Amino acid sequence: MSVLDSIIPRARAANKVIVLAEGQDPRVVEAAVEVVRQRIARVILLATREELSQASAEAGVSVGIADLTVKNWLEAEEGRALAEQFYRIRAHKGITRAQASEIMRNRLYFGNMMVRAGLADGMVAGSISSTPDMLRAAFRCLGTEEGISIGSSCFIIDLNQPSPAGDRVLAFADCGVNPDPSSEQLVDIAIATCETFTALTGRPPRVAFLSYSTYGSAKHPLVDKVARAAELMRRRVDDLGRTDIVSDGELQADAALVPDVARRKCSSSPIRGAANILIFPDIQSGNIGYKLVERLAGARAFGPILQGLTAPVNDLSRGCSSADIVGVVAITACQAAFHRRQA
Repeated sequence: MSVLDSIIPRARAANKVIVLAEGQDPRVVEAAVEVVRQRIARVILLATREELSQASAEAGVSVGIADLTVKNWLEAEEGRALAEQFYRIRAHKGITRAQASEIMRNRLYFGNMMVRAGLADGMVAGSISSTPDMLRAAFRCLGTEEGISIGSSCFIIDLNQPSPAGDRVLAFADCGVNPDPSSEQLVDIAIATCETFTALTGRPPRVAFLSYSTYGSAKHPLVDKVARAAELMRRRVDDLGRTDIVSDGELQADAALVPDVARRKCSSSPIRGAANILIFPDIQSGNIGYKLVERLAGARAFGPILQGLTAPVNDLSRGCSSADIVGVVAITACQAAFHRRQA
């Protein structure tokens, strides 16, 4: 069973409103219709009349269905209020009211501000827009949640075969946003990934901070960074009173994932070779790692899922299919439900 088979019913029960910002893309229009047909979420599609007509014709679908709202953001009545709100949160950066009004003509910013204003629960885009554009809009409009200094990303890895510890779903982070996070930033990434993992799977997090060393078997500043992150994580978890989170590090990947290896290399490890969240020391190792698992082990990788923001916004691959978009909408709806419970 795919991880989406469990995520979609959770999204359906949450009944969230998700903005699909790129209504000029036939894949997005097709996905919007499918999301509503399956009752995964209610949808606000940002598109002009001309964009919608062309995109729906190319997709071969009709958008005249309930729970799908088409909004021309360039003429929307709430545009002035959203521009004023954006001005207030960015004035300290030198943004003027006139500039804020012009920025609201950008569909990514308009969609993010709809989420900030509570007019929607989350947003999905990126089938046309670049990841840097997506990140800039999300961080400028929404910012990071309390106690988290940086936004980050993770991939949900749906394994073709169970891990040696019996898990079918893992989370890898950060594979898409922060090139070389500090020890403190690795902790923020780990905490945010715990929230994402629990929101999407309902399972308690078991976090491994990965290195090429296990418990000091190698000495190097690269190892020191990870070992410090693992220690800071333990303190953060204690301070937060999060008894549901178990973490350890620094660990080699086999010690993190294989119980027999853990018994030999780190018998006192609290995760006992059964990690379900892997925190990589930098973006290079994370990106390489998830692609190897995806391509050589037949796993399916969902992401990058943005996290650590005050509300869920997710980026799409520009090569995505309409089915991929449906899956990301379901993920975003589950994140939104978890955010609401935590608030």
